[in-house]
Amino acid sequence: MIKIALAQIPVLPGHPDKNTDTIRRYIHQAREEGADLILFPEMAIPGYLLGDTWEQPSFLAECEACGREIIDAAKDIAVLFGNVALDPAKKNRDGRVRKYNALFAAQNGSLVPPANLPYPFFIKTLLPNYREFDDSRYFFSLPELAQEMGKKPADLLSPLTLYLQGKAYTIGALLCEDGWSEDYNLSPLRILENQAPLNFVVNLSSSPYTLGKNEKRHRLFGREAAALHVPIFYVNHVGVQNNGKTVYTFDGSSTVYDRQGKIRAAAPAYQEALLTISPEILAERPVLSSAAPAETESLFQALSYGLRHFMDALSLKRVVIGLSGGIDSAVAAALCVHVLGPENVLLLNLPSRFNSAATKDLAARLAKNLGCRYAVLPIQESVELTIRQIETTPIKNLAVGKSENLAVSAFMAENIQARDRSSRLLAAAAAAFDGVFTCNANKTETTVGYSTLYGDQAGFFAPLADLWKYQIYDLARYLNDCIYQWEVIPPEIIALPPSAELSAKQNVDRGQGDPLHYPYHDYLFRAFVERWQKATPEDILTWYAAGTLEKEIGCAPGLVKQYFLTPADFIADLERWWTLFTGLAVAKRIQAPPVLAVSRRAYGFDHREAQNGPYYTKKYRTLKARLLQKR
Repeated sequence: MIKIALAQIPVLPGHPDKNTDTIRRYIHQAREEGADLILFPEMAIPGYLLGDTWEQPSFLAECEACGREIIDAAKDIAVLFGNVALDPAKKNRDGRVRKYNALFAAQNGSLVPPANLPYPFFIKTLLPNYREFDDSRYFFSLPELAQEMGKKPADLLSPLTLYLQGKAYTIGALLCEDGWSEDYNLSPLRILENQAPLNFVVNLSSSPYTLGKNEKRHRLFGREAAALHVPIFYVNHVGVQNNGKTVYTFDGSSTVYDRQGKIRAAAPAYQEALLTISPEILAERPVLSSAAPAETESLFQALSYGLRHFMDALSLKRVVIGLSGGIDSAVAAALCVHVLGPENVLLLNLPSRFNSAATKDLAARLAKNLGCRYAVLPIQESVELTIRQIETTPIKNLAVGKSENLAVSAFMAENIQARDRSSRLLAAAAAAFDGVFTCNANKTETTVGYSTLYGDQAGFFAPLADLWKYQIYDLARYLNDCIYQWEVIPPEIIALPPSAELSAKQNVDRGQGDPLHYPYHDYLFRAFVERWQKATPEDILTWYAAGTLEKEIGCAPGLVKQYFLTPADFIADLERWWTLFTGLAVAKRIQAPPVLAVSRRAYGFDHREAQNGPYYTKKYRTLKARLLQKR
């Protein structure tokens, strides 16, 4: 009876030496536990999201050398691991050396080659080029190689044969996306199934966390295991990787599915682990539930893990948070204190004359509850100085000998306040505190640019910017109920109308706040961003006219009539936010801090966009005219 070990290791992107040390350590541990075969994740040696590091010849050579170390370490145990593979004799489409995302099978100090390939390694068949993935920019796929050789992909795909305890095992060896073939015109697993009866399937993955993705994987892999009547061993890694603007957590959640597609073993999420199991006795193990944690619990796990490990990766320990007394900064503060400890968090309240006594008191209460350092730094005097300097300093045209004075509008004064808080005080305090300061933006505001460049949109990292406003409130309640287990975030903060408090028109004591109807706009904006077939004003107006809008976008029934009395009101609101979403907000997002991704489409490298300005289709304009004529 053989034993298979799934090594759910932390993978450090761009550090093949450290990853190799981890792999060697786990090989030794698995051998001590009597494992015959150990599985490591996709790209376990180099990491996955590396950007144009893939274009560095010396880095590639280092990865190859590390791979040889793992091959040499495969003694008395078979090892499957992911690494980059090179063919120096051939070129990629960009003219650089040919690179493959490859699976290596090593045993007795040597590679076990596939039957049908001209290389001693297995090549990834399906290269994802959606969301955060950009594989075809760097790697050559198996279908491309088949075309180059004048063959079909099925001619090059073959199972892996390993001799374990003297018996031959036929294994379907897949790399990540090769197991997610529903939307492709070929299925590597089906091709392997048709070539020979499989004893089991392995999937070496580098799969970032997305809310709801594990449940989809359980359905898909469970269905495949049952259809083929073979166990599937899925191994994923833990850690944090990024592609610059977007930061992803990798939750591991390595899983073993039996011949009926039932889950018989699983590694805990976000924990380094070695899971050793025998495929022959899977049926003797209890069936595990495929139910995922509740949405907010799952988001909290991803956010806290991502914040901690992203800061560790940058050798950062301390943060400064601008604490307004509102919900976003309260959640950011409670999250950072839980992750980093109160000794590493400095909270600053930065009031102008528009900040109410209520929010200032709430900020102080929260800081006391969290046990952090706290200070109040009023900004009114410096804001007035800035305005006075701008308005009283002559602007001269030296060529013609004329001068003029600039005027600061009330709107400009709002932005001056936001920039004074962030660009001046928070940045300076962070440097003095030997830390960085956070951007507390949420996804709703980020979508339409309801923020100030170099002001409240500034910071080193935006840990909450992939959460809609309703998720911010859910997280606040979860932090109180489940993490701190008392009302560390005062309930008055949760009940307070969201407000920037930058003018007399945003007086929270009078119930005045943001110009957004979050129960509706959260879902409208989500339709713009997160739907696989992204919605545009044409879609929204079509659904509105048909009376199906609330059902289509998922908001509560009755909200549209509650907020918009006439079609003209509805259309004005829609165009206001669409114009911002596709206009100025794009420029703001380009300059925003990195976002911690948790949704199916996060801003940054995931939701890719260009500064093209707003556009309304002819069909939209025709429908708009018809609706307005009915008034």
